[in-house]
Amino acid sequence: MNIIETQNLTKTYGDFAAVSGLNLHVPKGSVYGFLGPNGAGKSTTMKMFLGLTKPSGGTFVIDGKQFPGDRVQILKQVGSFIEASAFYGNLTGEENLEIIRRILGLPKSSAAEALELVGLTPHRKKLARKYSLGMKQRLGLAGALIGRPPVLILDEPTNGLDPVGIHEIRALIRSLPRQFDCTVFVSSHLLSEIELMADSVGILNHGRLLFEGTLDALRFNAVSRGYPTDNLEDMFLAMIDADNRQRGGAR
Repeated sequence: MNIIETQNLTKTYGDFAAVSGLNLHVPKGSVYGFLGPNGAGKSTTMKMFLGLTKPSGGTFVIDGKQFPGDRVQILKQVGSFIEASAFYGNLTGEENLEIIRRILGLPKSSAAEALELVGLTPHRKKLARKYSLGMKQRLGLAGALIGRPPVLILDEPTNGLDPVGIHEIRALIRSLPRQFDCTVFVSSHLLSEIELMADSVGILNHGRLLFEGTLDALRFNAVSRGYPTDNLEDMFLAMIDADNRQRGGAR
């Protein structure tokens, strides 16, 4: 069963197509890696899911609810972490989450539960401005997780982290579907990062979907096309490069 599906989802700006005819299928209870180089259309797609950008064409379904008719209900089903998280530096981590809790009208225990889930309980009384970058990323994830939404949309959540921070966030994301009964839709421009936490992937380039399926299916696809398969990152780059060359030849 798919918890997210898109039907010919498209976003254009004048003559430029940021996302073009996108058909995604995200299995429920999985970590789905949304891959593509910078500027491929990943963030635009996520912003359409969150109602931050209006599609130019097509539609999508999240947890049985269809856009645009069920737009408000969709937002209630989704927790998100898009770009850099913004917090009040003069408030503690706990106080920042308490603001989100009150806005969403959630039970009083929600903030404490979210902090526990991301391992920030020992630092809950610390001012957010004194958090390390990794702790701020965790606080951002706590803000996405508060209220236990069935769908999490995370845009480059390991950006700017050191290797230890990357490992911590990756392990947390990998564990979420099992301990939290949710689906994680996570973007990155690094396949080497996604392969360590995703069950399946979608690869986007210039707004178009080049591949969707499991990592094993991706390897099989690469073999059939003569791409390098010893290293997944090289395989990913070869796929993008081949698509770029084909587009250049078509112009």
